[in-house]
Amino acid sequence: MSVDLLLGLQWGDEGKGKIVDVLTADYDIIARFQGGPNAGHTLEFDGIKHVLRTIPSGIFHEKSVNVIGNGVVIDPVVFVQELDGLKQFNIDYKSKLIISRKAHIILPTHRLLDAASETSKGKAKIGSTLKGIGPTYMDKTGRNGIRIGDLELDNWKDKYRALANKHEALIGFHDVQIQYNLEELEKEFFIAVERLKELTFIDSEEYLQNAQRNGKSILAEGAQGSLLDIDFGTYPFVTSSNTTAAGACTGLGVAPNQIGEVYGIFKAYTTRVGSGPFPTELFDAVGSEMAKVGHEFGAVTGRPRRCGWLDLVALKYTCQINGVTQLMMMKGDVLSGFDSLNVCTAYKYKGETIQHLPYNIEAENVTPVYTKFPCWKEDLTQMNSPSQFPKELNEYIEFLEKELEIPIKIVSVGPDRTQTIYR
Repeated sequence: MSVDLLLGLQWGDEGKGKIVDVLTADYDIIARFQGGPNAGHTLEFDGIKHVLRTIPSGIFHEKSVNVIGNGVVIDPVVFVQELDGLKQFNIDYKSKLIISRKAHIILPTHRLLDAASETSKGKAKIGSTLKGIGPTYMDKTGRNGIRIGDLELDNWKDKYRALANKHEALIGFHDVQIQYNLEELEKEFFIAVERLKELTFIDSEEYLQNAQRNGKSILAEGAQGSLLDIDFGTYPFVTSSNTTAAGACTGLGVAPNQIGEVYGIFKAYTTRVGSGPFPTELFDAVGSEMAKVGHEFGAVTGRPRRCGWLDLVALKYTCQINGVTQLMMMKGDVLSGFDSLNVCTAYKYKGETIQHLPYNIEAENVTPVYTKFPCWKEDLTQMNSPSQFPKELNEYIEFLEKELEIPIKIVSVGPDRTQTIYR
């Protein structure tokens, strides 16, 4: 059995959690392969909104096993809060949720170091969520990190103390004032670690290989979006892991030739949280209306999302680097009622018109070239079949399919799992 992937194709917040939830019924195993608790996946069903940060989005389906892979970084305190949030739904997470021993742990001092680093940058800050993600990945690549498997060792607290002491010295290096009580933070952390140790730790690469041999179906779930990839995103305004298809191989131990379908998720428009270039960003009433209708606020941070027209140049780029085989368009309902729609089909870049994503897309280098479309007026949220789609929506979808040369298989017309239309 191959491993299918589900990825975000923009700057995150595309609606991956909902689609994983919708697709989960077809998979035995849902595996998260990168990122940390700065990424919130929102699922809505039975009139209840659920926000997951680290736990894979298949946790609400009875038959699926949920794997947190080696590419993920885990904050025990946040993780335990997530577990507590599942209690009211009578989910037996001890049997449904397993963790790779090779996943790295976010320490309290990682979060403090994150805050000190971001504060020291002043106006040049990159928009960190201050969850300790970056410093944890820095320790991973610097070969200093503490992993889930270390919790099974007798001397793991000695390793913790040595690393925490190093972090405190680094915090002092930044020469900024941040208020904290490490003793209190550590008390909460160690209690959470003991809860974490109640779960099953696995060698996830071996587990997934055996599952494939036994014919189990596997869906790998990404966090953030492809334009936040540490290598291929809008650096340095990116996350600290590989959010693209290649990250599933390194984040789970899956061989490249075992990848099957690559589902690419995108919004019918574009959003971005935090700092960084955004060529199609809108600063007018249209952008404000998108944000209002789309409830564009971060699921974890609550930060407002910047809104703009669909950027087809960037979308072609992420489809290419991920090898996307199927597309899923989210939030088409948000665009209902606008006077007209724009899609960025090219950039003016240093005196040329180009259709590829250049090295630098800062505003001083890039001006979007738009193609205009009529907008649909109908309320899409009550529709349940493509045959009900207005002509203008069908024309919009068909244009995107022609340009991207990839079929759009799902159109989402609302946040609930039932508001998902297959084409």
